Amino acid sequence: MKREIRLSGSGGQGLITAGIILAQAAVLDDKNAVQTQSYGPEARGGAAKAEVIISDEEIYYPKVTSPDILIALTQEAANKYISDMGEGGLVIADNILVESVPTGNYKVFKAPILSIASDILGSVLSANIVTLALLNALRPTVSAASLEKAVANAFPKKAELNMRALSEGTKLALV
Repeated sequence: MKREIRLSGSGGQGLITAGIILAQAAVLDDKNAVQTQSYGPEARGGAAKAEVIISDEEIYYPKVTSPDILIALTQEAANKYISDMGEGGLVIADNILVESVPTGNYKVFKAPILSIASDILGSVLSANIVTLALLNALRPTVSAASLEKAVANAFPKKAELNMRALSEGTKLALV
């Protein structure tokens, strides 16, 4: 199995951290993983993306060329990063900040990611963890145990909030 994932939105939404956590979870599952990131000069508020490649085999090129999964938490991210989306892939978009996903040969799943983070969890900063759980529930990529461990390692002082965020993200996939 090889999976190319692009997490995109605006700076400050925690997607680069989410990419790092996802790669660490893959390593905990004894998979190969490469994580790269980029963001605009504005950093907070500007376009940001993290890319993760997870594979059972060696990874010879560290950049995502044709994502299997695209996370888009803003309209700008959806417009900017969808052009090389893989055929039959999955686009996961926030249902408020992404009004329309450009059409293509992929599935689209819109969910209230940022609303869940702010309204139910009380912290918009947990949107990245909600997103990881949703991604993993829709397209299992790493084990739930490894994802939980990687999240706990990244935020040891916010374990309870982040375990709730993982739970809420998983629930979104069942809607």
